[in-house]
Amino acid sequence: MAKKREKHYSGIGGQAVLEGIMMKNKERYAVAVRKPNGEIEVEVDNYQGITHGKKIGNLPFVRGVFNFVDSLILGMKTLNYSASFYEEEDEKEPESKVDASLDKVSKGHGETLMSTLVFVCALVFAIGIFMLLPFYLTNLLKDYVRNDSLLAIIEGVIRILIFLIYVLSISLMKDIRRTYMYHGAEHKCINCLEKGRPLTVKHVMRNSRLHRRCGTSFLLFVMFISVILFFFIRVDNMALKVLLRIALIPVIAGISYEVLRLAGRSDNFLIRIISAPGMLLQRLTTKEPTPDMVEVAIAAVEAVFDWKRYLKDEFGYEVDETWADDYDSSKVMEEEEEAAKVPGDDTVSD
Repeated sequence: MAKKREKHYSGIGGQAVLEGIMMKNKERYAVAVRKPNGEIEVEVDNYQGITHGKKIGNLPFVRGVFNFVDSLILGMKTLNYSASFYEEEDEKEPESKVDASLDKVSKGHGETLMSTLVFVCALVFAIGIFMLLPFYLTNLLKDYVRNDSLLAIIEGVIRILIFLIYVLSISLMKDIRRTYMYHGAEHKCINCLEKGRPLTVKHVMRNSRLHRRCGTSFLLFVMFISVILFFFIRVDNMALKVLLRIALIPVIAGISYEVLRLAGRSDNFLIRIISAPGMLLQRLTTKEPTPDMVEVAIAAVEAVFDWKRYLKDEFGYEVDETWADDYDSSKVMEEEEEAAKVPGDDTVSD
């Protein structure tokens, strides 16, 4: 007899790339890309992480910092891979002097060096926009607002508003909207599995595009936790104030990761309340995918994750192709809705 179909933790995660999906299971990851000719290309590889084999990588509140860095590194790598399918091969321009110089300096690794430079510049830009700009704007009000506690709150509100404006602005871009659709396909696949449903296009499409372990929720946790920390940690020296806002970024990231990790593994009422703002924001950073996008996401999952074995181990039943096609997911969803009518539930698609 099958176990109760409550949400189970699968351990897989991923991200959207250009016209595709990256899915990661432990150290193994796969990138599935829909090529211009319509075919799905899948690359499978290992990424062990910068703390592989070191105990520090498992320490609470520390592991989150390294996990975040690993996500950025792997994300950049897989994004470059997906973009390689859409480079214009017909009209290649001659190599520029800058490219030639980079190749010479890096001994033939000019493209990698350029990607690293772009990554560093983007990171510096993000710190400036989301951490230092709110502090600067709040500092302009210090002659009008004398209360330090109120200033700390205003700084936090400005930081969150800048973040929301940024997310909203890029969501209006056509290319970003397609990436957000693939982001939705990624979440639907994971939700489908963690609710104990067969991984087919039909059943994946019926799931929610929102997920508690999303990077969008992580970034929002970063914003909220920064408000709390800067409210209690204060110094008078202006230079120290700026330094603190940079130095505490790893601390904020570590705390945010633990909150996100807890949200992904728990399903009580308090966790749903904490997760609600991030889930709401995901309505901007995810869009409903098309079936062909879901096919790409499924290809990425199947390359690194034995979902049939997972359903057998976690939910107590075996899946064959015929049963999967005849599976009445709408009936199961109705049963689940009746069993758990709790505000903020993310298990049913809109």
